[in-house]
Amino acid sequence: MNDLLKQLIEKETTVENKINRTREFLQELMLKVLFDRGAFGHLAFTGGTALRVLYGLRRYSEDLDFSLIKKQNYSFDNILHDLIFEIKHFGFEVEKSASRSNIVNSCLIKFPGLLAELGLSAMKSHKLAVKLEIDTNPPAGGTTILTPVAKAFVFVVNSFDLPSMYATKLHACFFRSYIKGRDFYDLVWYLGKKIEPNYLLLNNAIKQTEKKELNLGPDNLPAFMKENLAKIDFALAKKDVERFLEDKSELKLFDKDLILSML
Repeated sequence: MNDLLKQLIEKETTVENKINRTREFLQELMLKVLFDRGAFGHLAFTGGTALRVLYGLRRYSEDLDFSLIKKQNYSFDNILHDLIFEIKHFGFEVEKSASRSNIVNSCLIKFPGLLAELGLSAMKSHKLAVKLEIDTNPPAGGTTILTPVAKAFVFVVNSFDLPSMYATKLHACFFRSYIKGRDFYDLVWYLGKKIEPNYLLLNNAIKQTEKKELNLGPDNLPAFMKENLAKIDFALAKKDVERFLEDKSELKLFDKDLILSML
């Protein structure tokens, strides 16, 4: 498996991108395992990694984000057991650190020694990691679709559709407690695609976390976005997203006036 990984990353010109490509390979392996083991009967794939894997978003990602869409017979422990068992079966050494709350089931899956084996780190203690997060109490209104993926592995993913993923991204951009530059890179992608968000899901998410009803729709969303984009520190956002960009020149997208002109 490491020989395959070396072939996949050899075309990359920087260590940073080689590490990003390695993490992406592991993410796709994990998605294949989740498909093979039937986890997508309970989960919907969402977030920035979903945009990259399914729609070719030009930035890398760290996490695998899911929403729990079927609670009956859902077991986080079983999902983790299957995932770790199969990853080890592929020849990888794995460590995991899981946590559970009333809202999120999370697990940081680490791959000790892998970067050193691939010649990407001089320190054997340097551990590449993929974080898996499952929102166990997502707001109602999301729509799911099945999408085949044929990359390093072939599998089928159950995910939110683009309007629903856009709704969750808008919620993250404007109601997250901290600035995450990757959110705003994704926002520009959605704006460029002229996608209309799932307003039912968006308003349910706002009501769930903020305890208020904004009743956002096509008539008032642009004004809401303009007001809140004016508060964003895009210099800080750039620092967060830079290491995940395939093309660093895309940092020019982090211009408040440019984004406002797209609304």
